[in-house]
Amino acid sequence: MYTSHLSTPLGLLEIKADDDFVLSTLFLEDTGGMQENENAVSRQAKQQLHEYFASQREVFSLPLSLNGSTFQQKVWTELQHIPYGKTISYLQLAVNLGDEKCIRAAATANGRNPFAIIVPCHRVIGKDGSLTGYACGLWRKQWLLEHEGSFRKQTALF
Repeated sequence: MYTSHLSTPLGLLEIKADDDFVLSTLFLEDTGGMQENENAVSRQAKQQLHEYFASQREVFSLPLSLNGSTFQQKVWTELQHIPYGKTISYLQLAVNLGDEKCIRAAATANGRNPFAIIVPCHRVIGKDGSLTGYACGLWRKQWLLEHEGSFRKQTALF
């Protein structure tokens, strides 16, 4: 297993890869004991994420190892169809998966996404437009959506 780290405006992002695939991209809360052990795949992911944060990339082209249940894989694949700068609701995600009754299961799979940013689970919001549910923290979700131009921070009028 290979590991790279990328310092981002949202904290340190850890990229894990094997010889062929990116295995995960997750924010680290504890940065103790980090070791770099990069390979071509982890370096490519690090470069594409750097380009994303520099507003030079909107679509990722990385080999991902979607290790999860069949349903989780289906959800994570569907998430990759949400365009940069757009959002959908959890209900719309369930409808896109073929069954609006799977909304809770879809939300759970969304929350277990091991590919922060690359598989854009942050683009799924509440039906009323609220920023609900993000395993990496709602403040990160808000930042990512503002970065992509799909969310404007609300300011009080009075």
